[in-house]
Amino acid sequence: MTLLTKSSPNRKNSIASATTSSSAAFVSEAKNNDKQGRRFLDEKQLDFVLGYLNKHHGDLLTKLSETFSEMGVEKAKKNAWSGGSYQILSAKIVNIDTRSFDLDTEIKLRGSGSKTKTVSIDLDAMPVTKRRKFGAHSGGDILPPLTLDHHDIHHLEQPIDEIVRKMCRLCWMVDEPDVTGKLFQLGLQLGGSSIGKIKDNMYLNQCPHNRYIRKYFYGMVADAVLEAVVLCSKGKISNRMKLMALFPELNPSMDSYRIGTILEMVRVLAIQLTEQNLRVRICVQQSMGQGIFTGLPKALGGVMKLLQIMDWQSGPGEENEGMVGNYINFGHIGADHVVDAHVRDDGTKVEQDDVFILIAPQSMVGVDSSVMGYLEEMVEAVGDRPIILFNPDLTDKVSPQGQQNVRGRKHRIDFADSFKTIWHFQNIYVSGTSYFPILGAIFKPGPLQMWSSYQRRDLSNNEGEVYVPVLAGEEKPQGDQILQSFDHY
Repeated sequence: MTLLTKSSPNRKNSIASATTSSSAAFVSEAKNNDKQGRRFLDEKQLDFVLGYLNKHHGDLLTKLSETFSEMGVEKAKKNAWSGGSYQILSAKIVNIDTRSFDLDTEIKLRGSGSKTKTVSIDLDAMPVTKRRKFGAHSGGDILPPLTLDHHDIHHLEQPIDEIVRKMCRLCWMVDEPDVTGKLFQLGLQLGGSSIGKIKDNMYLNQCPHNRYIRKYFYGMVADAVLEAVVLCSKGKISNRMKLMALFPELNPSMDSYRIGTILEMVRVLAIQLTEQNLRVRICVQQSMGQGIFTGLPKALGGVMKLLQIMDWQSGPGEENEGMVGNYINFGHIGADHVVDAHVRDDGTKVEQDDVFILIAPQSMVGVDSSVMGYLEEMVEAVGDRPIILFNPDLTDKVSPQGQQNVRGRKHRIDFADSFKTIWHFQNIYVSGTSYFPILGAIFKPGPLQMWSSYQRRDLSNNEGEVYVPVLAGEEKPQGDQILQSFDHY
C-alpha cells in the first residue's frame, strides 16, 4: 500500500475522496445558482425567513440598518449638533440571499414627515462608523468577515445554513446574541444541515451511558477528525489540533470518569483514519519528574498498557488483520517517538507516521516537570503532519519553586493556544463542583463549524429531554453569556 504524505497529491486525493463524494450533489446544484457566489432560498424558505424576522426581530433589523448601511453615517452627521434630527423608526426585511439582504427602512427628519428608504446590506458587512459602541457580549470586538467555502464546509450544503451563520455574526456585533440561537433553530426547521443538532434523550446524567450514546459520540468525533485531516492536507487549517470530549464518562474531574470510553473512542477514530491509508501513532505521556519525585496523572494510569492489550481485531483472520504494528502504533510524547520514513540497516523500509493522537497530555501538581517541553519538541519533530491533542489540560500546575507558574508563562500560554479546536462537547452544570443537574452543553461539531450552546429541557410527563440552541457564533461562548441566555429563554 502506497504511503501518502502531505506533500503528495495522491494523499490529498485519497483523503479528500472520503468526504467529498457525499457532497457531489450539492456542489452540482450550487454551480447552477451560484455563478457569481450568490445562492438563493426556495420560495417557501424565503417567505418564512422574512415573515419570522419581521414579526419577532424588528429591533434587530433596525440596529442592522443603522450599523451596516449608509443610514448610520447619515444619522451620525445630522445628530452631531442636534440630537433627534434624524431618526430610524423601523426596518422591514424584504429579501435575502447568501450575499446580502434588503431592508425597507422608515426614517424621520426633524421638521418633515417619515419616509421609507430601501437599503441593501452585505452579509459580510463591517460597521460603517467607528463611533458605534458595541455591547459587552462581543467584548468590544468588530468581528471580521467569514471566509466560508461551501465546497469545504459540509454543513453549508444549503443556502439557509450560510445565511444563518453570517446573520449570527452580525447579531453579535449589534449586541443581540440571544437572536443567534433562534436563527440556528430556524435553519434546522427550514431544512438546513443537522450537523449542529444535539441528539434528544441522551440522559447523560445516567452513568454508565447507554452503548448507543457512546457510539453516537464516537461517530461524531471520528468524522470531525477525518474532516480536519482532509482540510489540513489542503492547507485550510493548521496541523495543530485539539479535541475536547467532556461528557460525564470522559470528564476526569467526575467520579463517572471511565477510561474505557476514551480508549474506545480513540480506537474508532484511529481505525477510520487507517481506512484512508494513513498511519496513526497513538501517544500517552510518560512519567515526569526526577528521582523519587516522579509520577503520572491519575487519569492516565495504565492507559498505555490497556491500549496495547485491548481488542483491535488485528489478529490473523480478523477484520483489521495486521493493522496494529503497521498502520497503528503506540508511543510516548516526545520527539523520540516521531517516526519518519527511513530504511533500516538490514534494508527494511520503514514508513512514516501520518497522524499523531496524543491522549490527555497534562502537567501534574507538585512534579518538578511540565509536559510542555516534551510536547513542544514533538510538535517540532512532527513538522506539518496533523497532531491531535485529545482532552488536553495545558494549564500550569503548582510546582516546586514555581517552575510552571512564573518562568516562560506567556510562551506556554501562546503555545497552548496554537492548537485549534476541531471538535468540542462539554456539559454545563450549576457550578464547578456540582454535576447535577445538567443545564445544557457547549458544542462545536467540526473544525470549521460554529460554536453553539444549548439549554437542556425536560419534556412534560417525563417524555424525554431536548437540547435547545440558545447561542451560536464563531467563538466559544463564555459562562456569563450562556447564563444570561438561559435567563432569557
